[in-house]
Amino acid sequence: MSSYRFCRTDDIGLLVDALNRCWAPHFPDEPAMTPAAFKRSIRDLQVWCSSCMVAFAGPDPIGVLIGAKRPTGTLVHKIAVHPEHVRQGHGRHLLDSLGSKLAILGPPRIVAEVPEAFTGAGALFSASGFADEGVLTDYVHDGAPVDPQEIPGRFVIPVSLDDLAANGLLEATSSHTCWERSIETLTARKEEVAGLAVASEERIEACILYIKDGEIVWLRTFVDGQGARLRQLLGQLQAIGVASLRFQKVHAAEAPAEFLKTLGFRAAGRHRLYAALARST
Repeated sequence: MSSYRFCRTDDIGLLVDALNRCWAPHFPDEPAMTPAAFKRSIRDLQVWCSSCMVAFAGPDPIGVLIGAKRPTGTLVHKIAVHPEHVRQGHGRHLLDSLGSKLAILGPPRIVAEVPEAFTGAGALFSASGFADEGVLTDYVHDGAPVDPQEIPGRFVIPVSLDDLAANGLLEATSSHTCWERSIETLTARKEEVAGLAVASEERIEACILYIKDGEIVWLRTFVDGQGARLRQLLGQLQAIGVASLRFQKVHAAEAPAEFLKTLGFRAAGRHRLYAALARST
């Protein structure tokens, strides 16, 4: 007999165990979940234990859903069923239960960012009434050296997330930015985030925020110029040893593919963005 329940803040141990039992067999190359890593997801992604569910067969977890919640909506961050219990309706029941709860408590929008290769997960969301809202593309830099040519009257300066906020530049953030690179996540991780900007005497004209392992988390130009200022910043990153640049889950409304190609990026993977409005079942 199967049973299901939403979790509480004191269920972190249960959720860690459920992820290691149900998620890890599908992704054996990923490190095991730990309480510390789960607590970090609470901080960085606003995972809410009350938006997480576990399915049981007797005392054993056989399914798990991890939900992250913000005023704009809820992200189905992870959903998995133990390999011995797949295709028995557990994943659909977890999604339906979350939808019923959010239909009452809100927020009503539910999203998921699913790697395109995970066709089973995509089929689950489609069967559960989620609409395919488009593609999020992973990019990597092609590795070719970028010539950091100086632009007359401009200079490169270090910047922080707080600097951008103080200049009102975060207001230009695209609403299509993925959950992991949203302003909420960047704010939670700001001690890890470094930045470079091209500035004139009057204003910041382009900026890149990055993690020192090469993950670009924010990339914007605020002036015309065919990306010359961003190419200057990419060259500066290469010059200070930040290699293997990658820019993940990018919506075309955030940065068009052709524009990124002119900066030396190439597509390396795709996610599908699924979305639904919560409804009672």
